[in-house]
Amino acid sequence: MAEDDSVLEDLPPSAKLVYKVLEYDGPLTQKRIVEETMLSARTVRYALERLEDRGVVDEDIYFADARQSLYQLTADGESEDAPADADAEAA
Repeated sequence: MAEDDSVLEDLPPSAKLVYKVLEYDGPLTQKRIVEETMLSARTVRYALERLEDRGVVDEDIYFADARQSLYQLTADGESEDAPADADAEAA
């Protein structure tokens, strides 16, 4: 959690909300993020742009509808439980 806080520290509240929605719900389209957060489409676009600039969100092609993009957290943007699991497996 401390790692997440440092990445999100000076981002606007909308970007933090979008990050948390992606963290809990997994990969989503922009339209679905708008529905989940109840933020305007413009605000979600801005939040995703800020998160992408930080390198914590990736944009991929949504194969069900190529007109839309699928957004997901990068490996660096996910919770810090993942590195601890990797260390446990190596031991």
